[in-house]
Amino acid sequence: MPSLILAHTRYLVIEQIRVPIGILASAFFPAVSMVAFVVPFTGQDATAATTATGSLMFFGAMSSALIGLSNAVSQDRELAWNPYLRTLPAGPLPRFAGRILSTLAVVLISVIPVLVVGALFTEATITPARLLLGFGALIAGVVPFMLMGLFVGFTLASKAAMAVSQLLFFPMAILGGLLLPPQVLPEFVQALSPYVPTRGAAELIWWSTAGLRPSAVSLAMLALWTGVMAAAAIWAYRRDEGRRFS
Repeated sequence: MPSLILAHTRYLVIEQIRVPIGILASAFFPAVSMVAFVVPFTGQDATAATTATGSLMFFGAMSSALIGLSNAVSQDRELAWNPYLRTLPAGPLPRFAGRILSTLAVVLISVIPVLVVGALFTEATITPARLLLGFGALIAGVVPFMLMGLFVGFTLASKAAMAVSQLLFFPMAILGGLLLPPQVLPEFVQALSPYVPTRGAAELIWWSTAGLRPSAVSLAMLALWTGVMAAAAIWAYRRDEGRRFS
């Protein structure tokens, strides 16, 4: 089974590298935002630059996880090859796990430009141990968005999945404080912010990279969103399975 998972992961990574526009799109906007807003305004403040770098790294990772995965899964469902794969005796695990692992690979690639800009052009500072912890926090924070992408991809056609994933992505990024510090957001947005998964993921990253204490409410909601989206993704997969193969 591990060899099948690795084979699917390798195939899916190669597939995405051959058409790299999704990776470039996930990396381009956060890197440009770093250059345009973080470097000139908060680049000389070590703590602010570190947290901003973490926020924009997660912004790119979230884009790959939610938008990229929902589009990939919805497009797979429209290909003749996909029903054949789902009839093979290995079951859904190798393809499913391969899709998750290949998405994680794209996530880690997409955050590199922001990390480079932060390291070269700002006063952001971090130790190797905190950097590794930050990557772990980023992966943990991106899990509910991968599950959300699976849910959207298994329930909608590709054109609808593209639109819905973008409609989910930008409001959650703003509400979670990824583009602007939470303290400068309007009061009603600050009140909603702890209850969206982006805020919990951001606070987890800020804690791991800059030592800022996270809110218990935000972390609890991140865990709750992860559980709810896992259940939703499983339901969507079984629903799709029943409609296509029963």
